[in-house]
Parts: sequence; C-alpha cells; structure tokens
Amino acid sequence: MLLADDHPVVRAGLAGMLSAEEDLVVVGEAGDGAEAVTLAQRLSPDVVLMDLRMPEMDGADATAAILSSCQGTRVLVLTTYDTDADIVRAVESGATGYLLKDTPRAQLAEAIRAAARGETVLAPPVAARLVSRLRAPAVPVLTPRETEVLTAVARGLSNPDIGRELYIGEATVKTHLIRIFSKLEVDDRTAAVTKAYRLGILPIPGGPDA
Repeated sequence: MLLADDHPVVRAGLAGMLSAEEDLVVVGEAGDGAEAVTLAQRLSPDVVLMDLRMPEMDGADATAAILSSCQGTRVLVLTTYDTDADIVRAVESGATGYLLKDTPRAQLAEAIRAAARGETVLAPPVAARLVSRLRAPAVPVLTPRETEVLTAVARGLSNPDIGRELYIGEATVKTHLIRIFSKLEVDDRTAAVTKAYRLGILPIPGGPDA
C-alpha cells in the first residue's frame, strides 16, 4: 500500500502500526497529493491510504487522478474530517472507502483488505451522513442572475423595474422567471419567493442572514 499524508509523524505512525499485519506492506509514502499520484503511477499499489487536506493537490483530486491512471489501485480515504463537503468530494472522486483517523488498528487493517478486494468501507458517522444526504430532498440551484431576479421580486419590483435595476431587458427578466418557476416547481411569483425562503435560497427578511 501507499501512504499519502502531509504529516511525517502520521505516516510513520501508520507505517509502524500496519507493519504488525503480515499481509500489509507499505511500499511508499507521499507528503502531498501530487507526490501520491506520481508514486502510485510508479509503484502500482493495491491500496492508497489517502489523507484529504494536503498541499499541492488535495486528496480528492489526487484520488481522481490515481484512479484514472492506475488500473487496479483502490483509494481508501483516512482523514480527521467528516464534513458533508469532504465526504461528497471523496465519494465523487471514486474513493473505495472513507475512514476517520480514530479508527482502531484492527478495523483499519481489515478496511484496507476490504478496499483491496474492491469493497466499499465507510466509517459509521460517514455512512450516516451519506444516507441522510440521500434522503434529504435536493435544493434547487439558481444561477447568480436568477437569484438576483428572485431577490428583486421578493422586494416587490415589477419586471420593468427589475430590468432597469439589473440592466437587462424585460424579456430577459421573464425568461429568468420562467426558469426560476420551473426549478422551484411553482406557478407564480409569490409561490417562488415563499419557497425560496423555505428552502434557504433567499434569506428571510429580518432573519440572522438578512
């Protein structure tokens, strides 16, 4: 396996800890994402134990680069971070698993073996976050211009007023509104503003984000 972590002490600790496992052999160590990609391409390890936040190239980008160029290599993320954004980036990059650095040695060793077999391995908190995210309804994403138009609508401006304020034609304002209505699955301006407040797309007037 290849260890990728920007902290030498962490790499040394992992190497020492995993050396007790007869079937696990550390073939290389990388101090950043770019080095991890280079070493993976040269060494073709079965598993790369990948930290996420590293200089030069972060773990998610390094994971994607390794998987696109190293056939048969699996990437197992091992990090201290379990935020939704970190998890999603790692999963989208193709990581086989996602573990936290407080994982006990025996579980880590078994996770590495499972990753080498191509099995998905997720720390319980990470799995719970992914399930919660999948169950949650998706929030429509408006473009910056659509958000400006809807904000103006929330302020009570008419289409001509919005056009003058944003320096766009009235027809363009109407086009933006049609797209906004479609994304929010509503039929009128009031419903669009109300739903945008409810979903957090627009800050509620007088609220903490106003």
